[in-house]
Amino acid sequence: MVRVGIAGIGFMGVTHYKALKQVEGAKVTAIFTRNPKKLAGDWREVKGNFGEAGGVEDLTGVKRHDTLEVLLSDREVDLVDLCLPTDLHPPAALAALAAGKHVLVEKPIALTVADADEMIAAAERAGRLLMVGQVLRFFPEFAYLYQCKDRGEYGDLLAAHFKRVISRPSWSGDNWFADAARTGGAVVDLHIHDADFVRHLLGMPDEVSATGVTAPDGQVDYLVTHYHYRGRNRCITAASGNLGMPGLMFEHGYDAYFQRATLRYHSARGEGVEVFTENGERHLADVTAPDAFVAELTAAVTAVRTGEGGILSAASARDALRLVLAEAESVRTGQTVSLR
Repeated sequence: MVRVGIAGIGFMGVTHYKALKQVEGAKVTAIFTRNPKKLAGDWREVKGNFGEAGGVEDLTGVKRHDTLEVLLSDREVDLVDLCLPTDLHPPAALAALAAGKHVLVEKPIALTVADADEMIAAAERAGRLLMVGQVLRFFPEFAYLYQCKDRGEYGDLLAAHFKRVISRPSWSGDNWFADAARTGGAVVDLHIHDADFVRHLLGMPDEVSATGVTAPDGQVDYLVTHYHYRGRNRCITAASGNLGMPGLMFEHGYDAYFQRATLRYHSARGEGVEVFTENGERHLADVTAPDAFVAELTAAVTAVRTGEGGILSAASARDALRLVLAEAESVRTGQTVSLR
C-alpha cells in the first residue's frame, strides 16, 4: 500500500483526493492545509474551471495537519502529493525530498528552469522519485492521438493544431490564482499542458516562433505558437490563453492531419474524437479509458512501487517549462527562439 499525503486542499488537492479513492494500492493517510474549514472536511468553496465544487468530505481516519513540516515528518506518508501554489513547489519539493519522501508535484514543475533543475538534482541526491502531474497525457482523447501516432496506423502525422482557452480565473478564494507572479500566468500555468503534449508526442522542437496578446504588466494572455522541427515535413501549432468569456469557461482540443486520416476533437462540441478516413468515412473513436486524474495517480503510485517515474518524468516537465518560456520570449521579442 502506497500511503499518500496531500499538501494543499484547493481545486487540484480535492481533485487528487477524490481520484485517489479509485486508485488500487493507494490510500490517503494525511492532508495539509492551513484552512480550518478544509481541515474539517468542508470543501464546498473549492471550485475550478471544470467539474463541481468540492462538497463535504468525511475525513475519518485521515490525519489532518495545519503545517507542511508535520506532514513531511509523518512516517505514515510514502508519497507527498504537492498541490500547492506553483511558487511554493520548489521549497516544498526540496523539503519533502530531504525528508525522504517520494514527490508528485502538480504541473507546472516550477516557475523557472533553474528551480526545476534544483528539484531534479535534489531527487537524484535523495534517491527518491520526483514526478510531475502533466495530466493531459492521460486524457483519453489525447492518449488516443498519441496511440495513433505511435502505432502509425494512419501513416505519418503531417500537421496538428492544438487549442486551449479559458475565461479569466475567478474561483480561487484567496485570489492567489489571479497573481501571475505566483502561477506564471496563462503561458506557464495553462499553455504548458499543450506544450508538454507536443513534446510528449513529437519530442522537443528545434525552434519556436509565437505571436500573442500581452497584458499591461507584460504577461502573455494569449499566444499562437509554431513549433519548428528542422528537416521534417511537419507543421505543428498551438493556441492558448485566458481571453474566453464566462459563458464558455473552458475549451480544448485539436485537429490532427495524418497521411490517411484526420482526427478532430473539440471539447465544446461534446462529440468525442471524430475520425475522417481517406475513403470518405467518418466515425467516432473508441476512447474509453479511466478518468485522467485516476490514470495519472495510478501511474504515480505504480512508480513508487517500481522505483521508476516513467511517463511522469520530472525531466520532461522541465523541458515543457523551458518550451513555454521560450514561446513567451518569442511573443515579447518578435524573434524565433532556438531550443537547441
